[in-house]
Amino acid sequence: MDKQTEIEAAVLRRLLKHLDDNKSVQNIDLMNLAGFCRNCLSKWYMAEAEARDVSINYDSAREFVYGEPYETWKEKYQPKATAEQLAAFDAKSSDK
Repeated sequence: MDKQTEIEAAVLRRLLKHLDDNKSVQNIDLMNLAGFCRNCLSKWYMAEAEARDVSINYDSAREFVYGEPYETWKEKYQPKATAEQLAAFDAKSSDK
């Protein structure tokens, strides 16, 4: 593995740890502020694996990103989105 790839891998691990350490930051908030969330990272991970002829399903990709099965993480850490969060998400979605 070359140095650039090592650095990129370390950055991804650091990002995932940061998200794991900040579970109170909800996916909808990430989407509203940054235009991506943990589920997006899971989809990107799956797409990059498939581009390299590595078969991985969405549930496995999400488990990699969340550090546990998504449904388990969701039950433990994801409250129902507020009306304000949903309105912000809808407004941002309609801007596209």
